Amino acid sequence: MKPIRVLVAKPGLDGHDRGAKVIARALRDAGMEVIYTGLRQTPEQIVQAAIQEDVDVVAMSILSGAHNHLLPKVVDLLKEEGAYDEVLVIGGGVIPEEDIPYLKEKGVAEIFTPGTSTSVTIDFIKENLKKLALND
Repeated sequence: MKPIRVLVAKPGLDGHDRGAKVIARALRDAGMEVIYTGLRQTPEQIVQAAIQEDVDVVAMSILSGAHNHLLPKVVDLLKEEGAYDEVLVIGGGVIPEEDIPYLKEKGVAEIFTPGTSTSVTIDFIKENLKKLALND
């Protein structure tokens, strides 16, 4: 069985990536292949990297407050490219609880807020990729 491939991305002007690096390491330690895009990526750059790398998951970390714009934009671009149905899109970072329903409505599968155990994120990815595979 091939390992799960995850693109960890930092959309927007957010210059803090410690959380993204922590989750990238945890995913790698769980046996996943992790591609980290680095800081200040546009939604277009994230989607192109996801397609080029043929990833299973796009995991975005955002602290800048622009989550209601940037995360749905990535989902919309994945849909335009015909890749959304094969990719699990998740987000994390400093995102107010009241914004989470909107982001899920826009196509982000889950939002992980500060303090969430990395094992919760890992389990979510594994369980929801199984559901995606069953829908193929």
